[in-house]
Amino acid sequence: MTHDSAHGTGPQGTEAERAAVAPRLTTREAAERLGVKPETVYAYVSRGQLASTRVPGGRGSTFDAAEIDALARRTGRRETPSSASGDLVFRTGITLITPDRCYFRGVDVAGLARRHGYEEVAEWIWTGELRPGIRFVAAPDSLAAARRTAATLPPHSSSADRLRAAVAAAAAADPLRFDLSPEGVLNSARNLIPTLVGALPNVAEPGGADSSLAAELWPKLSARPVDAAALAALDTALVLLADHDLAASTLAARVAASTHAHPYAVVSAGLGVLDGPLHGAASGPAHRMLAEAVERGSAAPVVADHLRAGRPVPGLGHRLYTGEDPRAGVLFALLDEMPQAAPAMAAARDVVATTARHSGLHANVDLALAVLSVACGMPAEAGETVFAVARTAGWIAHAMEEYAEQPLRLRPSGQYSGPRPPQPLPAPKAPGLEAEPIAGS
Repeated sequence: MTHDSAHGTGPQGTEAERAAVAPRLTTREAAERLGVKPETVYAYVSRGQLASTRVPGGRGSTFDAAEIDALARRTGRRETPSSASGDLVFRTGITLITPDRCYFRGVDVAGLARRHGYEEVAEWIWTGELRPGIRFVAAPDSLAAARRTAATLPPHSSSADRLRAAVAAAAAADPLRFDLSPEGVLNSARNLIPTLVGALPNVAEPGGADSSLAAELWPKLSARPVDAAALAALDTALVLLADHDLAASTLAARVAASTHAHPYAVVSAGLGVLDGPLHGAASGPAHRMLAEAVERGSAAPVVADHLRAGRPVPGLGHRLYTGEDPRAGVLFALLDEMPQAAPAMAAARDVVATTARHSGLHANVDLALAVLSVACGMPAEAGETVFAVARTAGWIAHAMEEYAEQPLRLRPSGQYSGPRPPQPLPAPKAPGLEAEPIAGS
């Protein structure tokens, strides 16, 4: 909408005419629109980020609304408001979660997972464009460096340990990692994801003509020969886990990206948080529970053991979904078609039915991952590996969004609760006064 007709000017008009009709905001209105205090508005003026006009005959100033909106977009002030619950909120165009659905760029994840492979969906998340048949290929130098580094770790190292080592080595081998242009970030991502998979040791000889990432990942997870149904289930799991809004690891990735850390460092930040037992490693306990339930022939005693020990039953409940995790439903449907998954699927249903007597918790994607790993002879940590590889796509997508924001915007203020200053300098500890250990403690 323009004001041309009211002022008798053409579509261009003079600068003075445009300024005369542009809406002006008071300091309070500008502060509200930016989501800051009035003092901060004047700080923007003093730094030359805003222009103000004194109110004739008054003490206040007015501000151009369009300039305020442009500053809001640059600083991200309107992008990170506090919600009513006190949580930090980001505007993102990647993932939408409703009480019973999950969408990537507005498209139901269930439909994407049924029709497209992981690499195709990763491209969709990154660019909003679908590229049928795309395959990611690791750069030889990055892959060689990642394999050498991962191979130096102790034999007992987990896949998560190897992935963290591999991403650091791949970064060091990529001199273009500091290119944060959209195309530069995408090139890094297309190199990094297959490099992570390639750096993991094989537990079986790779075989088959399938060059998808899922096919490359299978011999890293299972010594059994892969069939089409099992490979489809693994590929589907990768798609379902590619992103899930602002989970803890994704928030860490965005914080790293806000400093303009390169994509490899962003993924390292995500992997560090993913190592927590309450996030990416949550499928391991579910795997062990299902394996025990299959062995014992019933979930009831296994559930009872968890509750008696004061442990929650793994694989159940999700704070964002009112019913069953829709990602679990998609994966369960595929696993139901695999004869080798029947015992693990029966155990999972037994777990849900047993706990339903006393709680309203439903299956989440960790339980579905556990069925996949138990049914396909994978170790307990396989779900965590799948999660980490899959979620790399989401971390990159969020990094690309964050690179377009004002740098360093994610800087909360601490609420100091220590001793009030001034405090005296601490006295050095006298030697020989260390506490003696107490026997039997």
